[in-house]
Amino acid sequence: MSYNNFGTFFLPGPTEVRRDVLAAMMQPMLPHRGAAFETLYARLQDGLRPIFRTARPVYISSSSATGLMEAAIRCSPLGAILALVNGAFSERFAAIAQSCGREVQVIACNWGEVVALDVVEAELKLRHYAAVTVVHSETSTGALTDLEPLAKLVHAHDALLLVDSVTGIAGAPVETDAWQLDFVLTGSQKALALPPGLAFGVASERFISTAAASSSRGLYFDLVEFEEFTHKNQTPSTPAISLMYAADAQCQEIAREGIERRWARHVSMMEHMHSWVMEARQETGHPLDVLAPLESRSPTVTAVTLPAALTGDAIAKAVAERGYVIGAGYGKLKKGTFRVGHMGDHSVDGLAQCLDVVTEAIVSLS
Repeated sequence: MSYNNFGTFFLPGPTEVRRDVLAAMMQPMLPHRGAAFETLYARLQDGLRPIFRTARPVYISSSSATGLMEAAIRCSPLGAILALVNGAFSERFAAIAQSCGREVQVIACNWGEVVALDVVEAELKLRHYAAVTVVHSETSTGALTDLEPLAKLVHAHDALLLVDSVTGIAGAPVETDAWQLDFVLTGSQKALALPPGLAFGVASERFISTAAASSSRGLYFDLVEFEEFTHKNQTPSTPAISLMYAADAQCQEIAREGIERRWARHVSMMEHMHSWVMEARQETGHPLDVLAPLESRSPTVTAVTLPAALTGDAIAKAVAERGYVIGAGYGKLKKGTFRVGHMGDHSVDGLAQCLDVVTEAIVSLS
């Protein structure tokens, strides 16, 4: 099995990273309280803001995205949290809120679907919530939540919207400022096509002003402190400098491509993935299907449902034996689905080659 040839790694994260981005990490260390680091940080701000579509600072955390999920909860105003759960990672967001001692009300729907707006509205009318958590692109199911109308609804009930867009940002449209998202975060290892280890987040001015009044923000993930240090082009604690070099290189490449063209490329890969599922049904004789309904499918990851005769683990293993990496199902969908991550710097042509191998693997298991 080879992990070194670009175009063979289609896991739904971490995604494959180009060699020039990896090579950028070989640059020398520098003091993170000096002018050279501040120049690097300022350059990263210039590169990240267009990706998030924001004029606000973009916080850079040397952690996984889970760290900023916890930060979102800890820095939210006191009060109950409403968690929209439609998969493993939205379930995790709710669990994080509970672990932080918050009262959490969960609205759940079938995995693969998205929580309906009228259901959210009905709950918001019953009582006041400090914040609502949602996963934009649910990596376990491939379902995509429409953030703009959700944000309008949440704000109409005087709550904050906290968004996990780990497999959304840089692959699916996210208009942080235009949609007035209160906090939105992502991880480096998904559609940004960077190595794992960095998380990025943007908070609205309203979110930061309310956070400043909270006495339970903690220390390491205090977003008020992130805000203060970002304005100085610094981080509150020691940053992962090598990973930031990689992020700098990748931001420059994304700028060359253009974020709208990057979004469009991801849509093209998604459409090819869906077409392949229909073709594979005929070619393999198995009733494969896309888990998420047509109107709410993520452009970055697709979960494919399987008949009882096949398992996600077996397919992922058979594909790996042929030199490609895809994902088995996740959580309670582990056996009944497999997942393909079509995000980052992949192309339709590269995805097509991967899916040819997946077809071959399924036929071999039949």
